[in-house]
Amino acid sequence: MTTVTEILIIGTGFAGLGMAIQLKRTGRDDFIAIERADDVGGTWRDNHYPGIACDVPSHLYSYSYLPNPDWTRVFSPGPEIQAYIRKCAEDEGILPHIHFHTEMLKSTWDEAKKRWVVETSKGTYEAKILITGTGHLADGHMPNIEGLDGFEGDVFHSANWDHSVDLEGKRIGVVGSGASAIQIIPEMQKLASEMVVFQRSAPYMIPRWDREYTEGERRLCRRDPSVIDEMRSEIFWAGEFNFAQRRNIPRFLNEAKALAVRHREDNVKDPELRAKLTPDYEIGCKRLLISNTYYPAMSAENTTLEASALKKVENGKAIAASGTEYDLDVLVFATGFEAVRPPFATRIFGSEGISLDAHWDRGMQAYDSIAVNGYPNLFIINGPNTGLGHNSVVYIIEAQVDYILGALDAIESQKVEVIEVKREAEDAYMDKIDRMSQGTVWLAGGCKSWYVDDRSGRLTLVWPDFAHSFRDENGTFHPEGYMMNSAPVAAE
Repeated sequence: MTTVTEILIIGTGFAGLGMAIQLKRTGRDDFIAIERADDVGGTWRDNHYPGIACDVPSHLYSYSYLPNPDWTRVFSPGPEIQAYIRKCAEDEGILPHIHFHTEMLKSTWDEAKKRWVVETSKGTYEAKILITGTGHLADGHMPNIEGLDGFEGDVFHSANWDHSVDLEGKRIGVVGSGASAIQIIPEMQKLASEMVVFQRSAPYMIPRWDREYTEGERRLCRRDPSVIDEMRSEIFWAGEFNFAQRRNIPRFLNEAKALAVRHREDNVKDPELRAKLTPDYEIGCKRLLISNTYYPAMSAENTTLEASALKKVENGKAIAASGTEYDLDVLVFATGFEAVRPPFATRIFGSEGISLDAHWDRGMQAYDSIAVNGYPNLFIINGPNTGLGHNSVVYIIEAQVDYILGALDAIESQKVEVIEVKREAEDAYMDKIDRMSQGTVWLAGGCKSWYVDDRSGRLTLVWPDFAHSFRDENGTFHPEGYMMNSAPVAAE
């Protein structure tokens, strides 16, 4: 049996759910969202490791049209964000549109039917419009470590935390020093008899200006929603100010670097350890991290910083690239996500029968960061060049949802059967992105990061400008970039 719908959404994190909410609000009920898990939430459902929290203040890391006066902290913990997303789905009446435990296995454009045929773990769907909302942080990346299968202890990834493992008093190895690792490491340090951190490169870190909101502040937000609007604006423009660092402007780089250096020197007194924790690339080239607890945890007596990668496991021992061996009971991999080559792209096949992943053999790209030539009636939220290193991705998601709503208006008013971006429009857009990327700290900062595709050396993950400029340029549908073929009019 095939389920037929006008619009099919893949995923119900901030992106997919935000799309569904706006479809519903604009009177479009003929849509289904498929979700591989048993709840909404995306990365905030899947990631439940100790210490998980957001590094964007919560009043901005939320839908602008669904403010939450009851955030308990400036930077809310993960479970609170997940509860917010679930409440949004419930309050907006989206849950009946969601098919849970339904994983997209293969999506194929059917030229004859002019529809997407989507095979899932729960059967087949057909849809005129396919929208992906799977996000950058959907699937954890596990490095290929020689001999890992022979490790005698427990092994798991931060995105699939095994809460059944008793960590108290164990010898714990944490692999990684990125955004997840710096939240996990302080929690592991409290539990471990010994902790080893395998660090390929040291992160830049600045203080986390976090605090609890008082009941009086939350009451004021409930009484006067304009207070939340003002907070959102203040947080947003502070983030925009920080973008100047990413443009490699010396004054702003030096200000940020001075803050990071002072934070490190104030919290790490051992000069040898401090040297290991000092990055050898320009600030902002990799994600700038925020924490008040990471450096104290790294300075603790039960912590060893191994300033090289985990290379292999041999005879039950974890061996670093430096050659140092460690006897450990648990290995926790905080090694990031499959962002540069998103797994969903291997499952989507366009008009020529080629997977999106194969089409992107030189890196992801899309017109207006949302549509790809050869893949009709497909819109990608949180796809190429949509990530931010300085502001809230929810802001970007809302701009892309607005864009898709504009496209749907055009499709409906003009009775369009097939909409596909022109190849020359996509190429021109990508040429512009490449020009904007030149000179940014991501390309000129002397580091290797997940923002850049190593197959082409292009910046494929990040929007290389201010967040507000993304909305200015990509928050409105551009019909001139598309071929739109209307359905034939039936003879009377």
